[in-house]
Amino acid sequence: MMAVRRRLLPCACLGLLGLLCWVLVSGAFSPETEHQMEFMDASELGAFQPQSALSDMEFSAISSYRGPGNKDQRSNKELPILLWWSAGLFPHFPGDTERIDCATSSCMATSNRKVQHHKRTASIIFYGTDFRAYEAPLPRPPHQTWALFHEESPMNNYLLSHGPGIRLFNHTATFSRGSDYPLTLQWLPTLSYLLQPAAVPLREKNLWRAKGLAPVLYMQSHCDVPSDRDRYVRELMKYIEVDSYGKCLNNKALPAELEDTATATGEEPRFMSFVARYKFHLALENGLCSDYMTEKLWRPLHQGCVPVYRGSPSVADWMPNGRAVVLVDDFSSPEELAALLRHLDQDDEAYARYLEYKDPDGGVTNARLLERLEAREWGVNDMSKPNYLNGFECYVCDRENARLAAERAHQRAPLQAPPPPPAKMANNSHMGCPLPRPGYGDIGDVPPDDGWLQIWPLDYWQSLDQAEGLESLIRHNESDPSLLWQHIQNIAVRRARGKH
Repeated sequence: MMAVRRRLLPCACLGLLGLLCWVLVSGAFSPETEHQMEFMDASELGAFQPQSALSDMEFSAISSYRGPGNKDQRSNKELPILLWWSAGLFPHFPGDTERIDCATSSCMATSNRKVQHHKRTASIIFYGTDFRAYEAPLPRPPHQTWALFHEESPMNNYLLSHGPGIRLFNHTATFSRGSDYPLTLQWLPTLSYLLQPAAVPLREKNLWRAKGLAPVLYMQSHCDVPSDRDRYVRELMKYIEVDSYGKCLNNKALPAELEDTATATGEEPRFMSFVARYKFHLALENGLCSDYMTEKLWRPLHQGCVPVYRGSPSVADWMPNGRAVVLVDDFSSPEELAALLRHLDQDDEAYARYLEYKDPDGGVTNARLLERLEAREWGVNDMSKPNYLNGFECYVCDRENARLAAERAHQRAPLQAPPPPPAKMANNSHMGCPLPRPGYGDIGDVPPDDGWLQIWPLDYWQSLDQAEGLESLIRHNESDPSLLWQHIQNIAVRRARGKH
């Protein structure tokens, strides 16, 4: 396992916002006497002053924890620097700079943008949701790599789904299994989370059905999304009863005591008990992309409800066995899907087969799922493991140190040590998500004034324009990101003239 230092986040909570739990649980005020700015020479301190008053506090000494393979004895001022461009994601506290001692090497991590062009700033780490082509740090020095952390929906930034966008990055941590540091199972804490007995037994679900509950639950309050899920659900409702409690297609009111938790991603017990009464949960992601799977899928599996799923087209690769979910795209129409759901609602034996994965004696048969859960070095709500933010940071640190060591070896003995290969570039297997399509029907059948049509396909293609524009800015060594629009226009003109 990767070595982690004190003051790194000790847990990875469900979802990125949950990572902020470290403030409360990490004992983050355990400090050290060595001033955070020691890694700079005295002549450089003027350009790298601490931005937080916390950096000026006096701290008691505490030793750094090193991985068994970390023999790095360099002082702070000799270490490569990793710059977190999205300062709000900086996984250390207090201050804006921290030494990190990882599995095989050490780095200085900072959120202070004043070191953007420093000769020792080896890599800049970006949060995908915040990455904007018109705000990119330019010019991009040839010695500097870019790293991408993006575990959220593809809808947050379609620039990353295009080749010119994703290949800007040399290291990636995304929901895709093809990324360098995959976060595919970020919403699945443990195997035992799946194996817990159904929260509401089937016989009790049948009693709730007799009292008027629909067989199918829909709970969404984010309505205008690329997957266009409401369009599908609206058609499905013609053929089977669906209780919809959120703001989207609402047809039923939540009990008053649950209103505050209706759209929460946390697992509030009363809310969880309420939704567990339903046999089927419509688990429709807001964006469609391979390996993008959220709590919408894993939570009903945990509760012992059957997800009716659309999202990742490769979701079957990660399911506990061959029959745990109903896949929307396996059916030619909402009407055909509704026919199966009505059958399962009336046939307890057939329904129960979808819960066989909960058998602790061999119910989970997917070797890929078991191996990935066992092998991942980061944890979810696991105080004994690092979280994936610090994990990716150390991944970048170790690889940048290896790259820099190879460069130094070649400079010292060019005949004995070959030059290191160019820094690799990411490709579409690290993220690439398809053009949004209508949730139901053909795009030609969608009215021209439809809100979805006016937003998401346009956003997808405009993101490609911006990716190509930024690539052009970097190629021309521009230092002003506001020139992005001019470069986009130039590309469009050349393309119209058949020169691009």
